[in-house]
Amino acid sequence: MGMNAVNGMELIRRRRSVRTFDGNPLRPEDAEKILRFAESIRTPYDIPVTWRMLNAREEGLSSPVIVGTDTFIAGKLRRQPHAEEAFGYAFEKLVLYAESLGLGTTWIAGTMNRPAFEKAMRLEADEVMPCVSPLGYPASRMSLRETMMRKGVHADSRMDFSGLFFDRSFGRPLPGNALFGDALEMVRWAPSAVNRQPWRVVVDGRQAHFYEKRSKGYVSADGWDLQKVDMGIAMYHFAFALDEKVELSVADPGLETPEETVYIATLTAL
Repeated sequence: MGMNAVNGMELIRRRRSVRTFDGNPLRPEDAEKILRFAESIRTPYDIPVTWRMLNAREEGLSSPVIVGTDTFIAGKLRRQPHAEEAFGYAFEKLVLYAESLGLGTTWIAGTMNRPAFEKAMRLEADEVMPCVSPLGYPASRMSLRETMMRKGVHADSRMDFSGLFFDRSFGRPLPGNALFGDALEMVRWAPSAVNRQPWRVVVDGRQAHFYEKRSKGYVSADGWDLQKVDMGIAMYHFAFALDEKVELSVADPGLETPEETVYIATLTAL
């Protein structure tokens, strides 16, 4: 997208989950831009995502929290190590692009008729469709239900910088004016399931080690970890701030970690 950090931060701070749309169908040129952009997305994990735009009326799809649009975008990918992070990275890249076009989006993982969506996506046995998003033009006012949902998860607040980002080890909070301070501020404002903000980052030189602070109840019986999708979102925000001039590795630096905190990946600024 090649936006500078200021524009990027503005985009990230401006974006909120939109569940109430104005009832106008998606303009064909916007639909085309979104699909073209989705198909161009690559992640540092090099795991391909298959995208489809779905019409709720035609495909018999529903989500109880969405009002005023029939258009959804969904992605699927093969189950494999790092599929969650790759999906989070790719989907957030698409979401921020949609925001730049003036479109509303929201990440939906649970509040939908999942079997109908998976059928519409022609999901194979070895594939997973982690999340979908509605697409449309935001209504001028949120519905009461949406206002209450946002209040319930404190959607407009985030944890302090010093509790999330650390200098070479977990014991030392990173000052906000440190190298990558702007990029980490973008990470801080990333969306996450129920606004849990599971990311923790230890900065060492030009390396940013990303860790997941696990909350109970986000890993399914088959090992799928929804909070790793959040980690992919956070990593995209960091990469976005650096114009995606980053290199990914999954070599654990072996730092001592707090309880329930697991290593995910390292992004090195090029």
